Amino acid sequence: MGWLPGSFLLLALICAAIWFWALNNQSVATLNALDRLFGDERVEQVAGPVAYGDEAAQKLHVYRASASGDGPEAGLQPVLIFIHGGSWQFGDPADYAFVARSFAPEGFIVVNTGYRLGENGRFPAMLQDSAAALRWVHDNIARFGGDPRRIYLMGHSAGAYNAAMLGLDPQWLAAEGLRIDILRGVIGLAGPYDFYPFDSDPTRAAFGSAPDPLATQPVRFARADAPPMLLATGGADTTVKPRNTHALATALSAAGLPTQAVVFGGMTHSGIIMALARPFDRDGKVRGRILRFIERTRAEAGAKMETGTSGTGAAE
Repeated sequence: MGWLPGSFLLLALICAAIWFWALNNQSVATLNALDRLFGDERVEQVAGPVAYGDEAAQKLHVYRASASGDGPEAGLQPVLIFIHGGSWQFGDPADYAFVARSFAPEGFIVVNTGYRLGENGRFPAMLQDSAAALRWVHDNIARFGGDPRRIYLMGHSAGAYNAAMLGLDPQWLAAEGLRIDILRGVIGLAGPYDFYPFDSDPTRAAFGSAPDPLATQPVRFARADAPPMLLATGGADTTVKPRNTHALATALSAAGLPTQAVVFGGMTHSGIIMALARPFDRDGKVRGRILRFIERTRAEAGAKMETGTSGTGAAE
């Protein structure tokens, strides 16, 4: 189509300026609003906010493409659960609807989930909540056309920490009566995985009271039988340094689960999630890498199920 018309390019630059202002004010809602202007109108929220617990933050939202039919009759679709970031201090899953608008048209039922934050969300509350949300999805998602046997877990920043810990330390899902093999794959975007000693206000607030600080670190739980993991980060991330991604990828590979650290050169901490929203997703490299990872793990998991080596995800 050639270069963008001048007026459209100007609008994109204005949108970018607004977004970068919003970043300084920690407003993902602004990004979501911009994406809505450019996003896919075929995506609809079919449930939410749905409470999976008694606290206000224990809520989730379910999205699907409008053309996906009315549920199981149209065929169950794979499920992508997204856990938001925010230093375990702030964030609202509703503000990340742009993730659903990015992936639901690709054939996913997308679930954006929240968790307790701040003082109420100190370790291990954020993991207990993410596991409880996963239990809700496992038990209920078929009503919305999602396949509970094909669940992928994705998070950004603090949410990537939650996702990685659920995929690595069996105790969190076990407490909800689930096995880790409920997860077909885990996608971590700019996640903190090896950050002890706690040297920042957010990590001290969220983890400083943990009785065993080392038990909070995903890198300590690397195992060969963990779900496949896509660990991606921006090369220019100064908030959660890329060494976290390299450390966990190295630990998983050493444990027997070959894992590559995917580094997007020049990309910042916010840039990697911004790349999933319009109009900032034009090169599609982050989204494309996620889709390729899921496609590969789909094939591998399908082969395991055919040979009877994968369970249902629910504990016996």
